[in-house]
Amino acid sequence: MAKISILVPIYNVECYLRECLDSLIGQTLEDIEIVCINDGSTDNSAQILQEYASKDSRIKVIDKENSGYGASLNRGLEMATAEYIGIVESDDFADSKMFEELVALANKNNADVVKSDFFFYFSKKKQARRAGKISKNKCGKVFSVKDDATILKTMPSIWSAIYKKSFLVENGIRFLETAGASYQDTSFAFKVLATAERIVFTSKAYLYYRSDNENSSVKSKAKVYAICDEWEEITDYLAKRTDIKQVVNDVKLSTQFNAYKWNVIRISEQYRDEFIDRFQADFRQYYNDGEITNNFYKKVRQEELSMLLNDKTAFRAYIDDLSIKQQKKEKRQQQFSIRINPSRVSVVLFGKHILEIG
Repeated sequence: MAKISILVPIYNVECYLRECLDSLIGQTLEDIEIVCINDGSTDNSAQILQEYASKDSRIKVIDKENSGYGASLNRGLEMATAEYIGIVESDDFADSKMFEELVALANKNNADVVKSDFFFYFSKKKQARRAGKISKNKCGKVFSVKDDATILKTMPSIWSAIYKKSFLVENGIRFLETAGASYQDTSFAFKVLATAERIVFTSKAYLYYRSDNENSSVKSKAKVYAICDEWEEITDYLAKRTDIKQVVNDVKLSTQFNAYKWNVIRISEQYRDEFIDRFQADFRQYYNDGEITNNFYKKVRQEELSMLLNDKTAFRAYIDDLSIKQQKKEKRQQQFSIRINPSRVSVVLFGKHILEIG
């Protein structure tokens, strides 16, 4: 049995697929299986997969009709035979030592999950910038949400981690299968971190996340509510796991509020009123059910929730203003920014990175 099954969901990525597969067959950990799920690609992806599979027996190819990212990964989970699961998206690529070192960490600590940092990769400039999403003070120990519920705020980045398959199966953790939707890593990542008893973080970065091949999710109405579907899945999961809900619900609600707020700021203006209606309905239900506690307000301004629940017009004007400020901030940061976090220091001057530490 292979030590790790690496799942690769694929849909029309012929221009990046070879780089991805080369990074996997070149792993220093050779005892792997690479499960490629072709989600009805209409370009040359299928031919590239067959070419690689004919040369490397570790590559298993699943061809299926197009049904979306979540369905593809669930199919891969069903087919995987190894002790651990990894995920690499087909337009990304991995450092050659990624899975050897993550599996070693998992074995050393008998971990349910090992999560690492990653790189933002920019194809046009062939530049990589370490994300700095894993604080070093969370590394080198085993813990769970019972020790620190703030880990639930970690960026989902499901492809910068490995998971014990038996842990996923025993807890019924799968992907939400919403065809054509986005954010399908949200509920999976939350359920994993909320449920795992043994989590290990490492600030080392391995996965190169291609940051300039992102299909816009802000102009398609079909994708406007995808984030709501993910949080509804999380809500349903916690309703069945009241032991976990008691520990994580305050963090869950504040994270959901901020995710909705972030989404309504970035979606097209024509959909904002409609999304605010959903935003308002969800949080009015939580409020009426008595789920909003003082701990919620440690991460969410009470004035924001009050405005959302009681004055939709004022809240819409507030969001419009935040959106304008965010656009100006992003333009300014493209030219000049100083970013410091526990893992990384970055300085941009006149649109160029002049300093990168960490």
